[in-house]
Amino acid sequence: MDRKPLVWVLTPLLLAALYGCPKPKPRTAAPSAAPAAETVPTPAATAAAPPPTQPTADQVEDPLLSSDLQVVTDELRRRGFAADVYFAFDESELSDEAREKLARNADLLRSQPQFQLTIEGHCDERGTNEYNLALGERRANATRSYLASLGVSDVRMRVLSYGEERPVCTESDESCWAQNRRAHMVVTGRPSGG
Repeated sequence: MDRKPLVWVLTPLLLAALYGCPKPKPRTAAPSAAPAAETVPTPAATAAAPPPTQPTADQVEDPLLSSDLQVVTDELRRRGFAADVYFAFDESELSDEAREKLARNADLLRSQPQFQLTIEGHCDERGTNEYNLALGERRANATRSYLASLGVSDVRMRVLSYGEERPVCTESDESCWAQNRRAHMVVTGRPSGG
């Protein structure tokens, strides 16, 4: 009689008898997400609390930057800030009217050096997406260059092109297209590094 099959059957039984079956691990409660409360000794009554510190000039909040940049933009508009300058069809050259608006904007921006500006380039729906993104960038760069020539620091301005992706008017006629051919200026906060 062949004993190999018998050895294969008895070996696991013998091992189970010698070592026993593994016992299930006892379950423990999952640690709670809240940290355990610690008892902190109170300082001696003789230790005085440090005096409150006065805010430095950098820490004093500018009332125009209080909480919402929309409030800042509204106040600048009240003072004559033009959020948009418009362009002719397929053009990125500033018109005389656009230069006048940007001159007023530059005056306001120079008097408020804590503001950073994003200049968005926009186009009407005519042309390919790629062409309109490039045209929007040229429009925004022309606006930035003119503001820089009037004394607004380049560090405070960034350029972004949306091409035809964010129209203010969606009808397909010239009066609507003229509203979409623009550089739009948005106050976005404090300049980096300052």
